[in-house]
Amino acid sequence: MAKLEPRSPGRRVFAIAFFGLLMLFMLCGRWVELAAATDTTESPLDIYQARRYTEIDEPMDRTGRLGDAGCESDRLLYLADPPMAGEDVRELQYGLQRLGLYGDPISGKFDRLLMQAVRSFQRQHSLKADGVVGECTWQALSDDFPIPVIEGVESIPEGEREITIDVARRQLTVYIDGKEFRRFAVAVGLSKTPSPIGEFRIVHKSMNWGGGFGTRWLGLNVPWGIYGIHGTNKPWSIGTMASGGCIRMFNSHVEYLYRIIPEGTLVRMVGRDSDPVTRHLKPGSYGQDVITLQLALKERGCDCGLADGRYGEQTQEAVKEVQKDYGMLPDGLGWPDVYLVLGVK
Repeated sequence: MAKLEPRSPGRRVFAIAFFGLLMLFMLCGRWVELAAATDTTESPLDIYQARRYTEIDEPMDRTGRLGDAGCESDRLLYLADPPMAGEDVRELQYGLQRLGLYGDPISGKFDRLLMQAVRSFQRQHSLKADGVVGECTWQALSDDFPIPVIEGVESIPEGEREITIDVARRQLTVYIDGKEFRRFAVAVGLSKTPSPIGEFRIVHKSMNWGGGFGTRWLGLNVPWGIYGIHGTNKPWSIGTMASGGCIRMFNSHVEYLYRIIPEGTLVRMVGRDSDPVTRHLKPGSYGQDVITLQLALKERGCDCGLADGRYGEQTQEAVKEVQKDYGMLPDGLGWPDVYLVLGVK
């Protein structure tokens, strides 16, 4: 058997020196990464690949995914290739413009000029000047805008509450026992994501969804999506068409509303024409066109319950009533001849 030769001292020293240099190289690389992560100076290379919105974690609520509620969730905004674009970028530009920090056109695209404006704002507010717009930057923007004070809040009469929201006037009015009690300015849905029209009820109240939902949420029982009355971190949007369909209020105003309005309160949404009826409606159908049918039935004096977009038993019976009046087969189904006599086709 061959005898093993002992390793020479020179080889041992070389191995120790090699591994020492390797560890030093790895530590230096890590230090460079950390330094780059904390650097807040502008760089021509700070363009990030855009992440899909679905990759950003979202909190949950028992009424559904937060991101489904009228598209009010805030995604991270930053300079990317291709450039990020959308209504949220437009709102950011408008907010910075109101503060005198952005003088370029409202394009809805997150370009380098917008990033520079964001960094300038972040430096003014002792935030990390990285040009990335997240919750802290949105909140700082919100805090810079004055909010109207609610006067005369000490006396609230007893009685049944109702709310009317006029989407054309961008106004929310609270009625108590049929008398106007208080009026608030609101933001409503964009033309491409309109606020629903009809008669709904507040079925869920919760606090501090945060971000674009503000400090309070009053959820409506709209059957085709998650819509509600809520606060905002974009107070400059109040009085405009800006949302994904929800009703935005100043945070202090929605907090007051939250306190005086119970679950079950009727909310009437008015101010625009409902959608025309172009499909065959029947029990189990739901949608804005069902509300169009229900409103026409109400106008004829038929009792179909609330115009809430649900084709239920009461709506079916009201349709039967119209069919009997015109000598039709009273099957309670929405046929073109029913739409013709009701004027909804």
